[in-house]
Amino acid sequence: MPAPDPITHHTDLDRRLVEATRGIGVLGTISWPTSVEFDFIAAWRVGRLKLPQVDYPRTDLSAMRAALDDIARAADPAHPLGDYIRRTAESWRIAAELLEAAGTPAVTAHSARLYGRPGDRVPGGSLTNLDAARHFIAIADEFHNGGLRDEAAAEITADTLRDDLQVELDAFFGAGVIKVETDADLIAKAAAGATRIRLRSATYFSDYDRHQLLAHEAFVHSLTALNGRAQPQLKSLARASPRTTATQEGLAVFAELMSGSIDISRMKRISLRILAIDMAINGADFIEVFRFFIAAGQSETDSFASAQRVFRGAPVTGGAAFTKDAVYLHGLLSVHTFFRWALKNQRLGLCRNLFAGKLALHDVLALEPYFDDGTIAPPRWLPPWVRHARGLAGSLAFSLFANHIRLERVEAEDLVLGL
Repeated sequence: MPAPDPITHHTDLDRRLVEATRGIGVLGTISWPTSVEFDFIAAWRVGRLKLPQVDYPRTDLSAMRAALDDIARAADPAHPLGDYIRRTAESWRIAAELLEAAGTPAVTAHSARLYGRPGDRVPGGSLTNLDAARHFIAIADEFHNGGLRDEAAAEITADTLRDDLQVELDAFFGAGVIKVETDADLIAKAAAGATRIRLRSATYFSDYDRHQLLAHEAFVHSLTALNGRAQPQLKSLARASPRTTATQEGLAVFAELMSGSIDISRMKRISLRILAIDMAINGADFIEVFRFFIAAGQSETDSFASAQRVFRGAPVTGGAAFTKDAVYLHGLLSVHTFFRWALKNQRLGLCRNLFAGKLALHDVLALEPYFDDGTIAPPRWLPPWVRHARGLAGSLAFSLFANHIRLERVEAEDLVLGL
């Protein structure tokens, strides 16, 4: 009997992979009910703080893990598609172990395997995620201490923003492709899927928030999910696997940067979460982390939401953490480096391929031949800043050269004389 065609074999495994992981969501399983937030903040306001109590469902995912092991064994690790299947199945297996360990200190080790740790090195250097976080926090504090007025007031209601975004998304994707809704139970300010973007109701948004939601949620998270759904072969590209999280979140923050919609306060918020994860791993409990965010200038509601992100699935008593938020800066720096590398090597086409579905940076390089032969379809939709290739190239070219300038060697007099 002749050996099966490798593409047919691996696309069949991909279908099995999608089926094996159907209905499993890491964040959905370990998220906290909104009542926990209400009870905690009410107690905080009257000076009776106590640690939140969260019960996680006891989950037996042994059948899923067995199915994933079978898929991984059947994939050819020497074939690019087989390696993609194997890596993806392995990340889902670790995610299953994380969910089974919810509420125990073991969550830290599982999430670190998926998302990394605060002390991990950033791409291409000896500095760590913690170093990067401290840098951005220091810059943000210096900016605000400089006396410049913050004009990004939060004056847009959730309902107004919902209607505004709906008009924009209907114009970009087509009427009704993505629905924007408000959600009273949402802890984060926003969440995006392929066909739905949710906004936290009873919340005010700034103009920066509006632009960030478009660039980050709509034109990356929803866009890549829709492009993944249109794939003719690899149906798993429609759904973010745990191993793609760093690239997907990094790409979304990079999109904010390239579209001019990120602000220094957001960089600080992202960075504070990395320091908070490190605090929790080193023994800080939920109340200590909550107070850390309060001291950093966040509101009660935002401080709770930030602390909750750190302790999802982990004991609130300290010594453990859910490390997903370590990927934002690490992913941003990785994606930024990838785009610069692609420009330098005249391979910007790889950057466009990154939007064809839920991919990791490794996949774009390893699977390039399958973009070329049509096994993987090019992205139907691209963010506006990617479609304007000359502007993208100009920004990256400037970044490549500017990185050679060492600011510690530049004096103010040099800048004045240079004029």
